Amino acid sequence: MKSTHDALVAAALSCGASAAAIIDTESIETDPIFRKMCEANDCGMYGKCYMCPPDVGKVEDLIAELYGYAHVLVYQCVFPLEDSFDVEGMDEARRAMHRLSRKLRAHLDARGIKALHLNAGGCGVCKTCAKRTELPCPTPTLATPSLEAYCINVASLAASAGMRYNNGERTVTYFGAVLFTKDEKEDSSC
Repeated sequence: MKSTHDALVAAALSCGASAAAIIDTESIETDPIFRKMCEANDCGMYGKCYMCPPDVGKVEDLIAELYGYAHVLVYQCVFPLEDSFDVEGMDEARRAMHRLSRKLRAHLDARGIKALHLNAGGCGVCKTCAKRTELPCPTPTLATPSLEAYCINVASLAASAGMRYNNGERTVTYFGAVLFTKDEKEDSSC
């Protein structure tokens, strides 16, 4: 299984991740308090995206789904910012992270690797979620919930994967995860 894990890490890196590692799912720390943070709606997406709360599902169901997988590929991207108030840079970094996640998903899907994909802060597949107009999701097989929606403590996840959650001044770091259960194929090129 080590060579399979190495291949999945290599795939994430070849798709553009700054770092990647495989950990056992049981080492993921979850806490329903993260749903309360979503309900505070600081990002403005609560109730406006199918992949965000409350539409993404009940806390207990999502946490149970998460722990139904054996392993998780954790990956991060570190992006430079002009300064700590560079909101435009943070938004572009988040879009870049979503592009990387879609590229990695396409790579794994093409190889028949079925997994649960989680991303940084919201789905990001469509420019505007169809939820806002009460239309069905046009891309349900690509729609990606956030790590936070699954009540994952991302700082703890980073530590478990041997990564830094904060990579210093004038940077923003985003995380993604791919949860899987079985020994997967070894093609690592993206």
